[in-house]
Amino acid sequence: MRRTACAAAGAAVALTLTACGAGAGSGGASATAAPPGDPAKVSGAITVLTNRTDQVQDGTLKRYAARFRRIYPHVTVRFQGLTDYEGDVKIRLNSKDYGDVLAIPDSVPLKRYPTFFAPLGSAADLSKTYDFTDHATVDGRVYGIAGIGTVGGFVYNKAVWRRAGVTQWPTTPQQFLDDLKAVKARTGAIPYYTNYHDGWPLTKWGEALGSPSCDPAAHDKLAGAAAPWAAGQDLNTADGLLYTIVHDKLSEADPTTTNWENSKALLGAGKAGTMWLGSWAVVQMRDAAEKSGKNPDDIGFMPFPAQKDGRFCSVVRPDYQYAVNAHSGNKAAARAWIDWFVNKSGDAQAALSVSAVKGTPLPAPLKPLQEAGVRFLHLSEGKAAQVDEIDKASEIGLTAPDYPQHLVDVARGAAGGDLDSVFKDLDRKWSDARDAVG
Repeated sequence: MRRTACAAAGAAVALTLTACGAGAGSGGASATAAPPGDPAKVSGAITVLTNRTDQVQDGTLKRYAARFRRIYPHVTVRFQGLTDYEGDVKIRLNSKDYGDVLAIPDSVPLKRYPTFFAPLGSAADLSKTYDFTDHATVDGRVYGIAGIGTVGGFVYNKAVWRRAGVTQWPTTPQQFLDDLKAVKARTGAIPYYTNYHDGWPLTKWGEALGSPSCDPAAHDKLAGAAAPWAAGQDLNTADGLLYTIVHDKLSEADPTTTNWENSKALLGAGKAGTMWLGSWAVVQMRDAAEKSGKNPDDIGFMPFPAQKDGRFCSVVRPDYQYAVNAHSGNKAAARAWIDWFVNKSGDAQAALSVSAVKGTPLPAPLKPLQEAGVRFLHLSEGKAAQVDEIDKASEIGLTAPDYPQHLVDVARGAAGGDLDSVFKDLDRKWSDARDAVG
């Protein structure tokens, strides 16, 4: 689960969604899911697909639906929690049966949004209320509204780092590595936990893009980049750090045996020190610490170890964005749910996450970053469709687990090559795809 996103892989995904365009049709663009009017006049039964199986099981979503029904008494909300959200929804997109409301899968290219989802309004209007609308805008119309924003960073156990003698955030990748070595030498804890087996946590390393350079245009610049993994580039810095962590044996002994749920218990109990995830993970790690009988306040969050002009920079990105099925027969009710959930449910606040609603105060886990003068960046997405097209053509999969898993495999000696050969291969694939796409 995302506050755990699972990203799906490259070329096969692209082929599947190309095929499903014919099955799904393209009529969704004309059927706008406008903001509902009088709640008493909105009716229907809607199905909401969700990756938050935990919220289905613990009754959180049921309680949200009960509150929603007080305002919209003629709307019934049902939830389908999907463990393999990306995989299941990707298959269902080949039909018209993919719920009334759903989180947009990572595997859907931006330019295909009008095929599958109903427009929610103009970018000019919705961007006044919500952040991240540019991530789901096609031809001036918005097709998804983010539930939360998330900041990329390291979730870490402060008690473990203190035992290692480290009390200040590292400001360079080398200093970060030295700190992990101190954790290994002095605490007995696993310095860094990759979560290699589940795959999706490794995709979070791509969210470091923009932090080392402190460049809001870092993502758009990929559209014209001939060598995104060259020395000095953000992807070189981030992926190079992951590689060196594993190569220098500062991660778990056997990454093929990692387990996401167990990783939370390990970090909460102080048996693991650090994981690169996002601010959404803090509340889960705090809960795990409490269940282990430890102090939840020991769970901290730090920015990527690089500074520009003496300041850290952390990128704020949208988590899953909620959309209305273009084929839904209850678009008004579906849109009413999205608006209420994002604006009124309090889910972002409960998760200690960044609200997508403009002007909402930052959550508690990010206050230390704010007080330390960390600059929060929103990356421009003007060339997102081009970057996505190049990525698909290259078969790299910037949001897929395959390439970071391969990076880890090379680093631990389970695959041939070295860091330099991996980067040269990635640059070649990207450059060839960029030239082919034009």
